[in-house]
Amino acid sequence: MSLAVATGDTDVPAPSVEMAVARASSQRQAFCGLAGIVWLHRKMQDAFFLVVGSRTCAHMLQSAAGVMIFAAPRFATAIMEERDLAGLADVHAELDRLVERLLERRPDIATLFLVGSCPSEVLKLDLGKAAERLTQAHPGRLRVLAYSGSGLETSFTQGEDTCLEAMVGDLPSRPAGERALLVVGTLADVVEDQFSRLFAALGIGPLHFFPPRRSSELPPLGSGTQVLLAQPFLGRTARALEARGAQVLAAPYPIGIEGTRLWLGAAARAWEVAEARLAEILERPAARAEQALARYTAELAGKRIAFFPDSQLEIPIARFLQRECGMELLEVGVPYLDRRLMGAEVALLPTGTRLLEGADVDEQLERVRAERPDLTVCGLGLANPLEAEGLATKWSIELVFSPIQGFEQAADLAELFARPLIRRERLKV
Repeated sequence: MSLAVATGDTDVPAPSVEMAVARASSQRQAFCGLAGIVWLHRKMQDAFFLVVGSRTCAHMLQSAAGVMIFAAPRFATAIMEERDLAGLADVHAELDRLVERLLERRPDIATLFLVGSCPSEVLKLDLGKAAERLTQAHPGRLRVLAYSGSGLETSFTQGEDTCLEAMVGDLPSRPAGERALLVVGTLADVVEDQFSRLFAALGIGPLHFFPPRRSSELPPLGSGTQVLLAQPFLGRTARALEARGAQVLAAPYPIGIEGTRLWLGAAARAWEVAEARLAEILERPAARAEQALARYTAELAGKRIAFFPDSQLEIPIARFLQRECGMELLEVGVPYLDRRLMGAEVALLPTGTRLLEGADVDEQLERVRAERPDLTVCGLGLANPLEAEGLATKWSIELVFSPIQGFEQAADLAELFARPLIRRERLKV
């Protein structure tokens, strides 16, 4: 086993889903769950992600992260060599040796994540036991956790879900009944700061974010903890939090002006904040967002859009584009539909929306070619072929890497969809 460092030395029931959902018979997986490391390692500044996998895993991470040669990312790949695969080497001893080398080079690591990949899971490596062993070998110095990022089990955003689920058991306990709000899901620091100011103005707190900026500063959790999900792909994490007594608030996600207002409103109701007070606090940021958004609604209004299933963000973004930007939804595909976590969002979609769970790529491509939407949201593998056929596309992975939550980001999100349309118009001869 060898180490490949990336180029350098990072109980409220939800509404039921009434809308008819077409279900494809194909796999729901859209991309490798290891991709979550790309944003998780940037968020938790004292954590390190060690993928136990193949050279393909290393290449994928370096390509997805766009790491420059002088960067010092907090992830690497423990590459399983032929000797490991053939059983000629003790894989666990090799892993221990690599971790020791890693800690010598990076003594600042407070939490080490052992990330399972397709190769390690096919070989049934017990990374959970390895994590326990390594934690015991470094008492008080290092916490080691294991989770699965394998594409055999997850769509690419679910890598965050399995990572946060692994952390839940280590969250310290809050005294029974002591109230607090926990915002769950990776947010850009600037977005986190904006939400902190709004919650403080509303008098809602204590407030914590999960994951935290430092993995060693875990938020406390107890029966009085109210949870707001900031991302729609965190079903396993939500269930793990509830198992420890927390309550998940049902709400749309903070995408766009309407979604952000409803999301904040769910917390305000739980804290019994008066409606008039909520309206007063949100009036100015919402007005600024509406003014900024108006620059792009003229470009987007009336345009037809189709979503291939990829990121799990499709439904909240489709809701925003239809209700706030005036776009027409031809088809909204999702890798899978968590009816509980997505109930409040689906309720806001227009009646008759073609909602697809899973994907039969050939059939969806036929529909897209026949209907020729003004914009198609899809993965990288489909974008170039569709562009060659004269169809404008938007890479869905860009929506995960960009700050899109909150009032201040509503116009930025709309611009991501207006940009390919504007570019195509300028290229017309």
